Amino acid sequence: MSVLSSARVRAGSISLVVAGVLWGTGGLAGSILASEAGLHSLAVAAYRLLLGGAVAVLFLGLTGRLGGIGVAAPTKPVVRRVLAAGVLLAVFQAFYFASVTLTSVSIATMTTIGSAPVFVAIGGALVDRRWPNPATLLAIAGAIAGLVLLTWSPQETGESWTLLAGVLAALVSGCGFATLTLVTRKEVAGLDPLRTTAFGCVVGGILLLPAAAWFGMALPLRVEVVAVAAYLAVVPTALAYAAYFRGLRDSPAVLAALSALLEPLTAALLAAVVLGDRLGVLGWCGAALLAASIAAGYRRPRR
Repeated sequence: MSVLSSARVRAGSISLVVAGVLWGTGGLAGSILASEAGLHSLAVAAYRLLLGGAVAVLFLGLTGRLGGIGVAAPTKPVVRRVLAAGVLLAVFQAFYFASVTLTSVSIATMTTIGSAPVFVAIGGALVDRRWPNPATLLAIAGAIAGLVLLTWSPQETGESWTLLAGVLAALVSGCGFATLTLVTRKEVAGLDPLRTTAFGCVVGGILLLPAAAWFGMALPLRVEVVAVAAYLAVVPTALAYAAYFRGLRDSPAVLAALSALLEPLTAALLAAVVLGDRLGVLGWCGAALLAASIAAGYRRPRR
């Protein structure tokens, strides 16, 4: 491996770590926005994608990079990639929040994010006609076990049919995220990570608008509400997805999906530090196992 390619791999890995950590702050910001503004979770998801996409589009415009994708006459590959990213982002967000409503944040997060690396491994094996090596499978298993210990709350399961519906919704969400990872891992001429983020988020937000409008999207124009909405749009959405799509270019899809597991880890640690939530012995053991499994995935040699 050349020095240049090694540098690209390191940069891609750093981008994935940054994305996972920034996503972890989004849960806390989204819950604060929902509480302060009295918004349904679907409205929060729609605002997240629309505002995040708008911020990225504005940045592209201010830096003179909008014309690079040929807005007047975009190519078919560009249109297909943007539409695919938008649809998959909308599916991922909508079914995740549906699972949250039916079960709990912990169960929805554990099932969605925990299933994503499994779906990516299966999808990658079908596409590449080669199963992941034992080290990768061990890292996935360890990460999922750590996630279970970190987030599982049996007392929050509710009725059996509700739990089943919520878990199925979370699995659809995880499959959507895995598909997004597999679909966007190859570059398309005229689309860089920021452009993919900008227009993918806008399309996804538009798709969520009808359902979000049904539940109400009135946003109180108070300083604290606007500040949280702006943070949610810029940091865990525009910056995080741009970093994720950047990292995908030089990293295996399974590693990218494992990086997403940093989201619940970061969220749990933030909740413990900022909100005073207690993880307990099992929770801290799960956090350590999850971090170790992700680190093992990063240290796995590349061909």
